[in-house]
Order: sequence, then structure tokens, then C-alpha cells
Amino acid sequence: MPTWAIILIAAAAALIAWVGAALHTRRKDIRKVAYMMDALEDGELNFRFRDRNKFNRTLNRIRTIFETQRQTHEQDSWTRLIRVLTHEIMNTVSPIASLSDAMARSVDGNGHSDLDIKAGLETISDSSRNLIDFVQTYRQLSGVAKPLRHAWEVRELVEGVIGLNREVLAAKGAECVYHEEEHGLMFYVDEGQMSQIFINLVKNALQAGAKHIDIFARVDNDDIVVRVANDGEPIPVDAQEQIFIPFYTTKKEGSGIGLSISRQIMRNHNGSIELVLSNVEQTVFELRFR
Repeated sequence: MPTWAIILIAAAAALIAWVGAALHTRRKDIRKVAYMMDALEDGELNFRFRDRNKFNRTLNRIRTIFETQRQTHEQDSWTRLIRVLTHEIMNTVSPIASLSDAMARSVDGNGHSDLDIKAGLETISDSSRNLIDFVQTYRQLSGVAKPLRHAWEVRELVEGVIGLNREVLAAKGAECVYHEEEHGLMFYVDEGQMSQIFINLVKNALQAGAKHIDIFARVDNDDIVVRVANDGEPIPVDAQEQIFIPFYTTKKEGSGIGLSISRQIMRNHNGSIELVLSNVEQTVFELRFR
């Protein structure tokens, strides 16, 4: 066989081997990216690829960026939560301490006082009960039960919620209507917990002065997506990033835990709830079920 033929065959074999190795590496890299994306979606960042090549180092760098952002976000969330808790507790405890001190100083050596002791004690009692209610609310927030999930038609569950709120809606001169792109949409949820979310969103809309509440359901990339829209007063821009923080509220009434509990429930269902829009025209919350 001529020398040139041997060289040509060897070069072809080397090229085939190189292409095969490149394709094998590419398939491995695709699997790595898929694994990383699944982990990121699940919030699991406890993985790391061996720093054997530039591609692995790039993936590890992306993971580090996500981990840093998550830690920063969690720290900010805890800081805001502690600030809110401190504010609520101090608002209750400070009057108790001040009134108790004033009552103690007003009592003379014979046990008489110029202050109305009975009224003061009643005020202290009321404030103490408010503090107990606050702690009970916090226990409720931290004790969301594991969902007992079953298959439900979205229409059936949502229209059940609308029925429960029919009298309240009528009293406010408002209406709540369900719409779906496909008939018979179903999701796998805890009926009680999911009803609690929708009831809370309807209640919040009514408190914002909404007259029209629309609930839309559709399929998006195999996810069931439910949007709850209302035409009430918009959520202030500076509050939109904080409304899911426990005890944070922009309303005079309410405990400020409804949306926090709703987010916990959705996370327990491997889903999410987000505020996607709030302006003078409408406020929209999106629930996504995976």
C-alpha cells in the first residue's frame, strides 16, 4: 500500500476518533447542564463538578453565583422579618411597661392612687392578649401542614371558592369570574390549602376596593398556571417586594401573614406564587403548578 494511502487512512482514523470524543464530551456536557438546571429549579445547590476543564469550572462558577444570591436574599428576608417582629412586639410591650410604671409610681404609702387602676389593668390585659394573639399567629405561620394532595378540577375548586364568597362579593358590589383556556384542567393539590390561597387573594382584592376579580387557568409547558387579577387599588411600588414577608401589610386590618402562608403552601406543592403586575389598571398574582 502506498505511503500516502497509509497516511490518509491514519488521518481519517484520527479525525473519526476526535469527532467521536468530541460528541461524547458534548453529550456529557449536555447531561451536566440538564442536571444543574434541575438542581437550580429545585433550589438544591449542593453539587459541584470536578474542576478538570474550563466547562466544569464555568458551571461551578454559575452555581457559586446562584448560591451567593440565595444567601444574600435569605439574609435580607430574615433581616426584614426580624425588623417587623421587633416592631410589632415593641408596639405592644412598650405601652404595657409604660402604664405599669406609671401605675406603680402613682400608688402612695397607703395603697391609694390618683390613676384609675381598674382601667389601667384592663388596658394591660388587652395589650397582653394582643401579644398572645400575635404569637399564635406566628405559630400558625410556622406550622403549615404537609398537603394531602388529590386530583381536582381547577374549575370545581375555584368555583367552590367563588360560591363561598358570593355574599361577601355581593355586599361589596363586586364579581368574581373563572375563565379557562381548556375544558377540564386538573391539578394535584390539597383542596383545603388551595382554597385558603384563593380565598385570601379574593379577600385582599376586595379590601383593595376591587369590583372585578378574574381567575384565569391555562397550560404552559405542561405546568398549570392560574392567574388571579383584580381592578382594585394597586400595591405600592415600595411594598411589592415585601408583601410575602410574614407580618408585613399595607392594610389597617389583617395580620400580614396571608400571602406568606400562601407561598409556603405553594412551595409544599412544588409550585410558586408571584406578584407579576400591579398598576392602576390591575393587580395580578400568578400561581404555577409543576
